[in-house]
Amino acid sequence: MKFVKSKGLRGEITVPGDKSISHRSVMFGSIAKGTTRIRRYLQGADCLSTISCFRKMGVEIENTGDTVLVHGRGMRGLTCPETPLDCGNSGTTMRLMSGILAAQDFSATLTGDESIRKRPMNRIIEPLTRMGGRITGNGGSGCAPLSIAGGPLSGIDYISPVASAQVKSAILLAGLYADGQTRVTEPYLSRNHTEIMLTHFGARVQTQGTTAVVTPAPELHAQQIDVPGDISSAAYFICAGLMVPNSEIFIRHVGINPTRAGILDVCRAMGGRVSVLNKTSASGEPAADLLVSSSSLHGTVIEGALIPTLIDELPMIAAMACFADGTTVIRDAAELKVKESNRIRVMVQNLAAMGADVQETDDGMIIQGGRPLHGASIDSCLDHRIAMTFAVTGLCCDGETSILGADCVRISYPEFYGDLEKLTV
Repeated sequence: MKFVKSKGLRGEITVPGDKSISHRSVMFGSIAKGTTRIRRYLQGADCLSTISCFRKMGVEIENTGDTVLVHGRGMRGLTCPETPLDCGNSGTTMRLMSGILAAQDFSATLTGDESIRKRPMNRIIEPLTRMGGRITGNGGSGCAPLSIAGGPLSGIDYISPVASAQVKSAILLAGLYADGQTRVTEPYLSRNHTEIMLTHFGARVQTQGTTAVVTPAPELHAQQIDVPGDISSAAYFICAGLMVPNSEIFIRHVGINPTRAGILDVCRAMGGRVSVLNKTSASGEPAADLLVSSSSLHGTVIEGALIPTLIDELPMIAAMACFADGTTVIRDAAELKVKESNRIRVMVQNLAAMGADVQETDDGMIIQGGRPLHGASIDSCLDHRIAMTFAVTGLCCDGETSILGADCVRISYPEFYGDLEKLTV
Protein backbone atom coordinates (compact mmCIF):
# COMPACT_ATOMS: atom_id res chain seq x y z
CA MET A 1 0.00 0.00 0.00
CA LYS A 2 1.47 3.37 -1.09
CA PHE A 3 0.70 6.99 -0.17
CA VAL A 4 1.80 10.38 -1.51
CA LYS A 5 1.47 13.97 -0.33
CA SER A 6 -2.13 15.21 -0.32
CA LYS A 7 -3.43 18.59 -1.48
CA GLY A 8 -6.16 18.41 1.14
CA LEU A 9 -8.83 16.26 2.72
CA ARG A 10 -12.46 17.34 2.59
CA GLY A 11 -15.80 15.74 3.20
CA GLU A 12 -17.88 13.75 5.66
CA ILE A 13 -17.08 10.38 7.19
CA THR A 14 -18.78 7.87 9.49
CA VAL A 15 -16.30 5.58 11.23
CA PRO A 16 -17.19 2.01 12.25
CA GLY A 17 -18.69 1.15 15.62
CA ASP A 18 -16.61 1.30 18.77
CA LYS A 19 -14.48 -1.82 19.15
CA SER A 20 -14.54 -1.89 22.96
CA ILE A 21 -18.31 -1.48 23.12
CA SER A 22 -18.90 -4.03 20.35
CA HIS A 23 -16.87 -6.70 22.18
CA ARG A 24 -18.71 -6.13 25.43
CA SER A 25 -22.17 -6.07 23.88
CA VAL A 26 -21.78 -9.62 22.55
CA MET A 27 -20.14 -10.90 25.74
CA PHE A 28 -22.76 -9.44 28.08
CA GLY A 29 -25.60 -10.35 25.72
CA SER A 30 -24.38 -13.96 25.68
CA ILE A 31 -24.66 -14.32 29.48
CA ALA A 32 -27.93 -12.37 29.72
CA LYS A 33 -31.48 -13.69 29.50
CA GLY A 34 -33.28 -12.82 26.26
CA THR A 35 -32.18 -11.44 22.89
CA THR A 36 -29.80 -8.49 22.76
CA ARG A 37 -29.99 -6.39 19.59
CA ILE A 38 -26.78 -4.55 18.68
CA ARG A 39 -26.78 -1.83 16.01
CA ARG A 40 -23.60 -0.68 14.23
CA TYR A 41 -21.56 -3.62 15.52
CA LEU A 42 -17.94 -3.41 14.37
CA GLN A 43 -17.26 -6.04 11.71
CA GLY A 44 -13.48 -6.02 12.26
CA ALA A 45 -11.55 -9.25 12.76
CA ASP A 46 -11.16 -8.75 16.53
CA CYS A 47 -14.90 -8.40 17.17
CA LEU A 48 -15.68 -11.30 14.84
CA SER A 49 -13.34 -13.40 17.02
CA THR A 50 -15.55 -12.61 20.01
CA ILE A 51 -18.67 -13.74 18.13
CA SER A 52 -16.92 -16.95 17.06
CA CYS A 53 -15.84 -17.80 20.62
CA PHE A 54 -19.31 -17.43 22.09
CA ARG A 55 -20.89 -19.40 19.27
CA LYS A 56 -18.53 -22.25 20.22
CA MET A 57 -20.02 -22.07 23.73
CA GLY A 58 -23.55 -22.61 22.49
CA VAL A 59 -24.73 -19.02 21.99
CA GLU A 60 -26.84 -18.41 18.88
CA ILE A 61 -25.64 -15.16 17.30
CA GLU A 62 -27.11 -13.71 14.09
CA ASN A 63 -24.83 -11.28 12.27
CA THR A 64 -26.40 -9.44 9.34
CA GLY A 65 -23.67 -6.80 9.09
CA ASP A 66 -25.06 -3.64 10.65
CA THR A 67 -27.11 -5.52 13.23
CA VAL A 68 -26.18 -8.42 15.50
CA LEU A 69 -28.72 -10.44 17.49
CA VAL A 70 -27.40 -12.34 20.51
CA HIS A 71 -29.76 -14.97 21.89
CA GLY A 72 -28.45 -15.04 25.45
CA ARG A 73 -28.24 -18.20 27.52
CA GLY A 74 -28.08 -16.61 30.96
CA MET A 75 -25.31 -16.44 33.53
CA ARG A 76 -24.92 -20.24 33.74
CA GLY A 77 -25.99 -21.18 30.22
CA LEU A 78 -22.67 -21.36 28.38
CA THR A 79 -21.58 -24.85 27.30
CA CYS A 80 -18.15 -26.45 27.16
CA PRO A 81 -16.45 -25.72 23.82
CA GLU A 82 -15.29 -28.79 21.91
CA THR A 83 -12.15 -27.04 20.61
CA PRO A 84 -9.85 -24.23 21.88
CA LEU A 85 -11.37 -20.77 21.68
CA ASP A 86 -9.40 -18.76 19.09
CA CYS A 87 -9.21 -15.10 20.06
CA GLY A 88 -7.21 -14.17 16.95
CA ASN A 89 -5.37 -10.92 17.63
CA SER A 90 -7.83 -9.68 20.23
CA GLY A 91 -6.50 -9.03 23.72
CA THR A 92 -9.92 -7.76 24.77
CA THR A 93 -11.53 -11.07 23.80
CA MET A 94 -8.96 -13.14 25.68
CA ARG A 95 -8.75 -11.08 28.86
CA LEU A 96 -12.43 -10.30 29.36
CA MET A 97 -13.56 -13.81 28.46
CA SER A 98 -11.12 -15.19 31.05
CA GLY A 99 -13.11 -13.44 33.76
CA ILE A 100 -16.33 -15.11 32.57
CA LEU A 101 -14.79 -18.55 32.03
CA ALA A 102 -13.14 -18.61 35.46
CA ALA A 103 -16.60 -19.04 37.01
CA GLN A 104 -18.12 -21.63 34.65
CA ASP A 105 -18.62 -25.32 35.44
CA PHE A 106 -16.38 -26.50 32.61
CA SER A 107 -12.81 -26.13 31.37
CA ALA A 108 -11.68 -24.25 28.26
CA THR A 109 -8.51 -23.20 26.46
CA LEU A 110 -7.98 -19.70 25.03
CA THR A 111 -5.50 -19.23 22.24
CA GLY A 112 -4.81 -16.79 19.42
CA ASP A 113 -2.34 -15.67 16.79
CA GLU A 114 1.42 -15.37 17.18
CA SER A 115 1.20 -11.78 18.40
CA ILE A 116 -1.29 -12.38 21.18
CA ARG A 117 0.64 -15.42 22.39
CA LYS A 118 3.44 -13.00 23.32
CA ARG A 119 1.30 -10.50 25.22
CA PRO A 120 1.27 -10.47 29.06
CA MET A 121 -1.61 -12.38 30.64
CA ASN A 122 -0.26 -12.59 34.20
CA ARG A 123 -1.98 -9.27 34.81
CA ILE A 124 -5.33 -11.13 34.74
CA ILE A 125 -4.10 -14.56 35.88
CA GLU A 126 -2.91 -13.16 39.23
CA PRO A 127 -6.16 -11.46 40.36
CA LEU A 128 -8.42 -14.17 38.96
CA THR A 129 -6.34 -16.78 40.81
CA ARG A 130 -6.78 -14.78 44.01
CA MET A 131 -10.54 -15.06 43.43
CA GLY A 132 -10.22 -18.84 43.24
CA GLY A 133 -9.84 -19.17 39.48
CA ARG A 134 -7.66 -21.93 38.10
CA ILE A 135 -5.78 -20.43 35.16
CA THR A 136 -2.40 -21.41 33.77
CA GLY A 137 -0.43 -19.93 30.92
CA ASN A 138 1.60 -21.81 28.38
CA GLY A 139 4.30 -23.69 30.30
CA GLY A 140 3.90 -21.31 33.23
CA SER A 141 4.99 -18.39 31.05
CA GLY A 142 2.01 -16.18 31.79
CA CYS A 143 1.23 -16.09 28.07
CA ALA A 144 -1.44 -17.77 25.92
CA PRO A 145 -2.61 -20.41 25.35
CA LEU A 146 -4.48 -20.12 28.66
CA SER A 147 -6.05 -23.17 30.28
CA ILE A 148 -9.02 -22.24 32.47
CA ALA A 149 -10.79 -24.70 34.77
CA GLY A 150 -13.95 -22.96 35.93
CA GLY A 151 -15.23 -23.11 39.49
CA PRO A 152 -16.50 -21.14 42.52
CA LEU A 153 -15.07 -17.66 43.01
CA SER A 154 -14.77 -15.27 45.95
CA GLY A 155 -14.91 -11.50 45.82
CA ILE A 156 -11.68 -9.61 46.38
CA ASP A 157 -10.41 -6.08 46.90
CA TYR A 158 -7.80 -5.66 44.17
CA ILE A 159 -5.38 -2.77 43.68
CA SER A 160 -4.24 -2.94 40.08
CA PRO A 161 -0.66 -1.88 39.29
CA VAL A 162 -1.77 -0.71 35.83
CA ALA A 163 -4.66 1.40 34.57
CA SER A 164 -6.12 -1.17 32.19
CA ALA A 165 -9.76 -1.53 31.21
CA GLN A 166 -9.10 -5.12 30.17
CA VAL A 167 -7.72 -6.06 33.59
CA LYS A 168 -10.47 -4.20 35.42
CA SER A 169 -13.17 -5.73 33.22
CA ALA A 170 -11.90 -9.30 33.63
CA ILE A 171 -12.08 -8.94 37.42
CA LEU A 172 -15.51 -7.27 37.39
CA LEU A 173 -16.93 -9.97 35.12
CA ALA A 174 -15.59 -12.66 37.44
CA GLY A 175 -17.08 -10.66 40.29
CA LEU A 176 -20.57 -11.13 38.81
CA TYR A 177 -20.25 -14.80 39.80
CA ALA A 178 -18.37 -14.38 43.09
CA ASP A 179 -19.72 -14.96 46.61
CA GLY A 180 -19.22 -11.36 47.71
CA GLN A 181 -18.49 -7.86 46.44
CA THR A 182 -15.45 -7.32 44.24
CA ARG A 183 -13.54 -4.03 44.21
CA VAL A 184 -10.93 -2.90 41.66
CA THR A 185 -8.84 0.22 42.23
CA GLU A 186 -6.59 1.59 39.47
CA PRO A 187 -3.76 4.15 39.61
CA TYR A 188 -5.69 6.19 37.01
CA LEU A 189 -9.21 5.73 35.66
CA SER A 190 -9.22 3.55 32.54
CA ARG A 191 -12.08 3.42 30.03
CA ASN A 192 -15.35 2.61 31.79
CA HIS A 193 -17.44 0.90 29.10
CA THR A 194 -17.80 -2.23 31.23
CA GLU A 195 -19.21 -0.31 34.21
CA ILE A 196 -21.69 1.56 31.98
CA MET A 197 -22.86 -1.49 30.04
CA LEU A 198 -23.10 -3.87 32.99
CA THR A 199 -25.38 -1.34 34.69
CA HIS A 200 -27.41 -1.18 31.45
CA PHE A 201 -27.82 -5.00 31.62
CA GLY A 202 -29.03 -4.85 35.23
CA ALA A 203 -25.87 -5.48 37.27
CA ARG A 204 -25.09 -3.46 40.39
CA VAL A 205 -21.88 -1.54 39.71
CA GLN A 206 -20.75 1.44 41.77
CA THR A 207 -17.83 3.72 41.02
CA GLN A 208 -15.98 6.25 43.13
CA GLY A 209 -12.83 7.87 41.81
CA THR A 210 -10.65 5.13 40.36
CA THR A 211 -12.47 2.32 42.21
CA ALA A 212 -15.22 0.15 40.72
CA VAL A 213 -17.32 -2.20 42.86
CA VAL A 214 -19.53 -5.00 41.51
CA THR A 215 -22.10 -7.00 43.46
CA PRO A 216 -22.78 -10.62 42.41
CA ALA A 217 -25.62 -10.76 39.89
CA PRO A 218 -28.29 -13.48 39.89
CA GLU A 219 -29.06 -12.65 36.26
CA LEU A 220 -28.46 -10.10 33.49
CA HIS A 221 -31.22 -9.01 31.10
CA ALA A 222 -30.99 -8.47 27.33
CA GLN A 223 -30.81 -4.93 26.00
CA GLN A 224 -30.75 -2.92 22.78
CA ILE A 225 -27.28 -1.49 22.21
CA ASP A 226 -26.52 1.35 19.80
CA VAL A 227 -22.77 1.39 19.24
CA PRO A 228 -21.34 4.88 18.58
CA GLY A 229 -18.44 5.42 16.21
CA ASP A 230 -15.04 4.42 17.59
CA ILE A 231 -13.04 7.49 18.63
CA SER A 232 -9.85 5.44 18.20
CA SER A 233 -10.78 5.00 14.53
CA ALA A 234 -11.90 8.62 14.25
CA ALA A 235 -8.49 9.69 15.61
CA TYR A 236 -6.82 9.13 12.24
CA PHE A 237 -9.25 11.49 10.54
CA ILE A 238 -9.11 14.01 13.40
CA CYS A 239 -5.33 14.20 13.11
CA ALA A 240 -5.40 14.09 9.31
CA GLY A 241 -7.76 17.05 9.26
CA LEU A 242 -5.39 19.02 11.49
CA MET A 243 -2.14 17.95 9.77
CA VAL A 244 -2.94 18.08 6.06
CA PRO A 245 -3.21 21.65 4.69
CA ASN A 246 -6.48 22.71 3.06
CA SER A 247 -8.51 20.16 5.00
CA GLU A 248 -11.91 20.15 6.68
CA ILE A 249 -13.48 16.86 7.81
CA PHE A 250 -16.88 16.25 9.39
CA ILE A 251 -17.02 13.00 11.41
CA ARG A 252 -20.48 11.77 12.33
CA HIS A 253 -21.68 10.15 15.59
CA VAL A 254 -18.43 9.43 17.44
CA GLY A 255 -18.29 8.21 21.02
CA ILE A 256 -16.89 10.91 23.32
CA ASN A 257 -16.84 9.05 26.64
CA PRO A 258 -14.50 11.14 28.84
CA THR A 259 -12.44 8.03 29.67
CA ARG A 260 -11.72 7.66 25.94
CA ALA A 261 -11.72 11.19 24.53
CA GLY A 262 -8.30 12.39 25.67
CA ILE A 263 -7.27 12.91 22.05
CA LEU A 264 -9.68 15.84 21.84
CA ASP A 265 -7.96 17.46 24.82
CA VAL A 266 -4.51 16.90 23.29
CA CYS A 267 -5.53 18.28 19.90
CA ARG A 268 -6.88 21.44 21.51
CA ALA A 269 -3.75 21.74 23.69
CA MET A 270 -1.69 21.63 20.48
CA GLY A 271 -3.76 24.41 18.90
CA GLY A 272 -5.98 22.18 16.78
CA ARG A 273 -9.39 23.38 15.64
CA VAL A 274 -11.81 20.65 16.74
CA SER A 275 -15.52 21.40 17.29
CA VAL A 276 -17.83 19.01 19.14
CA LEU A 277 -21.36 19.30 17.74
CA ASN A 278 -24.80 17.71 18.17
CA LYS A 279 -24.13 15.89 21.42
CA THR A 280 -26.33 12.88 22.14
CA SER A 281 -26.30 9.59 24.05
CA ALA A 282 -26.23 6.00 22.77
CA SER A 283 -27.01 3.25 25.32
CA GLY A 284 -25.53 5.32 28.10
CA GLU A 285 -22.47 6.34 26.07
CA PRO A 286 -22.07 10.02 25.09
CA ALA A 287 -21.59 10.70 21.37
CA ALA A 288 -21.29 13.70 19.08
CA ASP A 289 -20.31 14.90 15.61
CA LEU A 290 -16.80 16.32 15.18
CA LEU A 291 -15.62 19.04 12.79
CA VAL A 292 -11.85 19.39 12.31
CA SER A 293 -9.90 21.85 10.17
CA SER A 294 -6.27 22.37 9.22
CA SER A 295 -4.41 24.08 12.06
CA SER A 296 -1.06 25.49 13.08
CA LEU A 297 0.04 23.08 15.77
CA HIS A 298 2.53 23.38 18.63
CA GLY A 299 4.10 20.91 21.02
CA THR A 300 2.68 19.80 24.35
CA VAL A 301 3.26 17.37 27.24
CA ILE A 302 1.12 14.23 27.45
CA GLU A 303 1.34 12.33 30.75
CA GLY A 304 -0.32 11.01 33.88
CA ALA A 305 -4.07 10.48 34.07
CA LEU A 306 -4.46 11.57 30.44
CA ILE A 307 -2.59 8.51 29.13
CA PRO A 308 -5.31 5.85 29.71
CA THR A 309 -7.82 8.07 27.87
CA LEU A 310 -5.83 7.96 24.64
CA ILE A 311 -3.50 4.96 24.87
CA ASP A 312 -4.51 3.61 21.44
CA GLU A 313 -4.25 7.04 19.84
CA LEU A 314 -0.69 7.79 20.99
CA PRO A 315 0.99 6.50 17.80
CA MET A 316 -1.10 8.91 15.71
CA ILE A 317 -0.50 11.74 18.17
CA ALA A 318 3.26 11.09 18.02
CA ALA A 319 3.19 11.35 14.23
CA MET A 320 1.13 14.55 14.39
CA ALA A 321 3.66 16.04 16.82
CA CYS A 322 6.27 15.85 14.03
CA PHE A 323 4.27 18.52 12.18
CA ALA A 324 3.90 20.79 15.22
CA ASP A 325 6.25 23.58 16.22
CA GLY A 326 8.36 22.86 19.29
CA THR A 327 8.73 19.82 21.50
CA THR A 328 6.14 17.20 22.39
CA VAL A 329 6.83 14.86 25.32
CA ILE A 330 4.90 11.63 25.86
CA ARG A 331 5.55 9.93 29.20
CA ASP A 332 3.89 7.40 31.55
CA ALA A 333 3.03 5.32 28.46
CA ALA A 334 5.04 2.14 29.03
CA GLU A 335 1.82 0.21 28.29
CA LEU A 336 2.55 0.90 24.60
CA LYS A 337 5.33 -1.68 24.78
CA VAL A 338 2.88 -4.57 25.25
CA LYS A 339 0.33 -3.84 22.56
CA GLU A 340 0.21 -5.65 19.20
CA SER A 341 3.77 -4.40 18.82
CA ASN A 342 6.16 -2.40 20.97
CA ARG A 343 4.55 0.80 19.74
CA ILE A 344 7.17 3.08 21.27
CA ARG A 345 10.04 1.41 19.44
CA VAL A 346 8.14 0.86 16.19
CA MET A 347 7.00 4.49 16.05
CA VAL A 348 10.47 5.84 16.78
CA GLN A 349 12.10 3.63 14.14
CA ASN A 350 9.58 4.43 11.43
CA LEU A 351 9.38 8.17 12.14
CA ALA A 352 13.19 8.35 12.14
CA ALA A 353 13.17 6.63 8.74
CA MET A 354 11.04 9.54 7.49
CA GLY A 355 13.50 12.09 8.85
CA ALA A 356 11.81 12.95 12.13
CA ASP A 357 13.73 14.06 15.22
CA VAL A 358 12.32 11.58 17.73
CA GLN A 359 13.83 9.95 20.80
CA GLU A 360 12.69 6.77 22.56
CA THR A 361 12.43 6.86 26.36
CA ASP A 362 11.58 4.15 28.87
CA ASP A 363 7.94 5.15 28.98
CA GLY A 364 7.33 7.25 25.88
CA MET A 365 8.89 9.56 23.31
CA ILE A 366 10.33 13.04 22.85
CA ILE A 367 9.51 14.59 19.48
CA GLN A 368 11.09 17.74 18.12
CA GLY A 369 8.56 18.99 15.59
CA GLY A 370 8.89 21.16 12.53
CA ARG A 371 11.32 19.12 10.42
CA PRO A 372 10.14 18.27 6.90
CA LEU A 373 9.51 14.53 6.52
CA HIS A 374 9.97 12.36 3.46
CA GLY A 375 8.37 9.14 2.35
CA ALA A 376 9.83 5.83 3.45
CA SER A 377 9.16 2.11 3.54
CA ILE A 378 7.23 1.52 6.76
CA ASP A 379 7.07 -1.83 8.55
CA SER A 380 3.69 -1.99 10.28
CA CYS A 381 4.78 -5.06 12.30
CA LEU A 382 1.23 -6.22 11.50
CA ASP A 383 -0.08 -3.67 14.01
CA HIS A 384 -3.27 -1.98 12.77
CA ARG A 385 -2.63 1.23 14.71
CA ILE A 386 0.83 1.59 13.16
CA ALA A 387 -0.44 0.97 9.61
CA MET A 388 -3.23 3.56 9.89
CA THR A 389 -0.91 6.09 11.53
CA PHE A 390 1.57 5.99 8.68
CA ALA A 391 -1.11 6.04 6.00
CA VAL A 392 -2.09 9.45 7.37
CA THR A 393 1.52 10.54 7.91
CA GLY A 394 2.36 9.66 4.31
CA LEU A 395 -0.18 12.27 3.16
CA CYS A 396 2.00 14.98 4.73
CA CYS A 397 5.40 13.83 3.42
CA ASP A 398 7.37 14.55 0.27
CA GLY A 399 7.80 11.50 -1.92
CA GLU A 400 6.16 8.11 -1.59
CA THR A 401 5.38 6.14 1.56
CA SER A 402 4.82 2.40 1.33
CA ILE A 403 3.39 0.31 4.19
CA LEU A 404 4.33 -3.33 4.62
CA GLY A 405 1.59 -5.49 6.09
CA ALA A 406 -1.00 -2.81 5.39
CA ASP A 407 -3.89 -5.31 5.39
CA CYS A 408 -3.69 -5.64 9.19
CA VAL A 409 -6.18 -2.75 9.45
CA ARG A 410 -8.91 -5.39 9.04
CA ILE A 411 -8.51 -6.01 12.78
CA SER A 412 -10.37 -2.81 13.64
CA TYR A 413 -11.25 -0.87 10.46
CA PRO A 414 -11.57 -2.96 7.28
CA GLU A 415 -12.66 -0.01 5.11
CA PHE A 416 -10.05 2.45 6.38
CA TYR A 417 -8.09 2.99 3.17
CA GLY A 418 -11.23 3.41 1.10
CA ASP A 419 -12.65 5.96 3.54
CA LEU A 420 -9.38 7.89 3.55
CA GLU A 421 -9.32 7.97 -0.25
CA LYS A 422 -12.88 9.34 -0.40
CA LEU A 423 -11.71 12.47 1.43
CA THR A 424 -8.76 13.19 -0.84
CA VAL A 425 -9.08 16.44 -2.79
